[in-house]
Amino acid sequence: QVQLVESGGGLVQAGGSLRLSCVASGRTFTNYRMAWFRQGPGKEREFVVTITRSGNTTYTSASVLGRFTISRDNAKNTVYLQMNSLKPEDTAIYYCAAAEVLYASTNARDYGYWGQGTQVTVSS
Repeated sequence: QVQLVESGGGLVQAGGSLRLSCVASGRTFTNYRMAWFRQGPGKEREFVVTITRSGNTTYTSASVLGRFTISRDNAKNTVYLQMNSLKPEDTAIYYCAAAEVLYASTNARDYGYWGQGTQVTVSS
């Protein structure tokens, strides 16, 4: 079992920045690809960005490319999501997820472990 706990969400004005954190525990952190997904009000869960076990490679959805950056600190068992130039349409619950797959999956079904989510609200 892997336990994931997100933090860092909040209310921010459009154009602002937030940094989300997700701390993992329970299993060897470097065994897992990590990702962030989000679910806006009335929307389905959406892939945002993923990072390899080593942290060397990332894959980002087109909707946030150039604004959001994922990183991980394997010594701290933590993955981060730096969000810049936030827009009202970025308002969502953001979830951290872990997968044992090696490829850059954008499919939520490939991620077997999920955090409880953290709310991000962007005001216009």
